Amino acid sequence: MSTMKKRLLLPGGALLAMMQTVSAHCPLCTVGAAAAAGGAAYFGVGKGAIGVFIGAFAVSMGWWIGNMLKRQYIPYQKPALILLSVITTVLPLAPLLSETRALYIPWIGAYGKTYALNAYYAGALLGGAITCMTPWMSRKMSSWRGNRTLPYQGIVLTLALLVGAGAIMQLLL
Repeated sequence: MSTMKKRLLLPGGALLAMMQTVSAHCPLCTVGAAAAAGGAAYFGVGKGAIGVFIGAFAVSMGWWIGNMLKRQYIPYQKPALILLSVITTVLPLAPLLSETRALYIPWIGAYGKTYALNAYYAGALLGGAITCMTPWMSRKMSSWRGNRTLPYQGIVLTLALLVGAGAIMQLLL
């Protein structure tokens, strides 16, 4: 083996050896949202629907990293990490996925009935909001059932809401 390969393998192997188990927000949610975004892009789904899954992936990834850290180093560390994850995931993909659509709102008045809406950013915002709300919704559902959860309740709820939001974005925008 060449010395160049050894130089590349040594740091990578050391990192793998030091990895610990992570108690994540939901690793299945993170992987599921990323896979859904990739699948949606592959099958030609609209950019707003892809934005739903990218936004969900970004929030879930930030939450996961926030839960990975054992100590709080700065105030509001977890929200800051979630925001950083969203900024570093959603914004770099915007030039590739941006799509401006007209949003017609007739009940506002005589002026300003049609607005320009970036479908990708709207979808990312919606996907991130869904990902933030589903842990609370899952706990609420469990409390209705006497604090019992269904198998994979969190992942099923998250992906069902994301797929529903993606379908609505696809049909309306």
